[in-house]
Amino acid sequence: MKQYVFSAPGRTEISGNHTDHQHGCVLAASVNLKTTALVTPNGTGIIRVISEGYEPVEINLSDLSIRPEETNTTAALIRGVAAAFSRRGAKLGGFDAKVSSTVLPGSGLSSSAAFEVLIGNILNTLFFEGGLDAVEIAKIGQYAENVYFGKPCGLMDQMASSVGGMVFIDFADPENPRVEKINFDFSATRHALCIIDTGADHADLTDEYAAIPRELKTVCSFFGREFLRDVSEDDFWNRLPDLRAAAGDRAVLRAIHVWNENRRVLTQKQALADGDFDTFLRLVRESGESSWRLLQNVIPKAQTKHQEVALALALAEKLLKGEGACRVHGGGFAGTIQAFVPMDRLDAFKTGMEAVLGAGKCHVLSIVPNGGMLESETEE
Repeated sequence: MKQYVFSAPGRTEISGNHTDHQHGCVLAASVNLKTTALVTPNGTGIIRVISEGYEPVEINLSDLSIRPEETNTTAALIRGVAAAFSRRGAKLGGFDAKVSSTVLPGSGLSSSAAFEVLIGNILNTLFFEGGLDAVEIAKIGQYAENVYFGKPCGLMDQMASSVGGMVFIDFADPENPRVEKINFDFSATRHALCIIDTGADHADLTDEYAAIPRELKTVCSFFGREFLRDVSEDDFWNRLPDLRAAAGDRAVLRAIHVWNENRRVLTQKQALADGDFDTFLRLVRESGESSWRLLQNVIPKAQTKHQEVALALALAEKLLKGEGACRVHGGGFAGTIQAFVPMDRLDAFKTGMEAVLGAGKCHVLSIVPNGGMLESETEE
């Protein structure tokens, strides 16, 4: 009997905050935290997954229909990925998987995307002869999360985990996104990439996340378009009084963020190509300011006592003393912030952040070259 080891990394968003779902551009990278599965085919029609710290999950492949009662569950992700493979003609079989992960849930490093990509690679290798590439596996992961799990995410998380390394992605055509590997040695900059867990909980924030694409859709509908990428920016500014009345000011501000953020991504991509890390850092700071002021995904609506992300950003700025850069990371509202920290400040930065937020909250990461993959295959 054969046993397989599969893995998929977590990801960090380098630039492009909430641009992917508007067919925009992003910079992202896979990191040295990953989800791993020891997999044994079981010759049945049942997928059994045992993840550390969670109840076992069983999926019967004879029924891959959407189940509303599975919304926001691991079962939904497995069923959704399996359904997508089945529709592509895969002759699926059962397997047992023991899953462990260093991509902590709610860490802002996309544990769900890593899991989707993991399951996608298992099915692709065992039951589809490796017929799908990394981009297609990422799209299947997004489908499972959108349709089965019930979260309206973009494609960036799955793409970064599936493709691996540091990548530029243009989602102008989301069915065929343009993906470019970015060859840049961050270690040569003498800066560390840190992800800081603010301690804020994602629970009950689904509507906050969903409101961003929903409000942007209101802007797009005003111009008879579906996505902001297809709206004329000149028309936007020329018709601003009527648009404000139709969509509201927050939707307008969020649209301004997306356009500016797309331009920032392109400039940062070029800065990295030119070895201009100072310009890159300046734009990281601009991105963070735009996310807070225009996108408004730092403080949950009506929260006054709990503003953990905002506090963490203020603390990081104090500890950086005008050097490096920090910004909200990923979806925002809760979870994590990102910081590029000069190596000679790293120890003091980590100590200062954890003195307020708690031990183990500041993660020093590195970018890894591989995405979702089969690591090994053995005969038992």
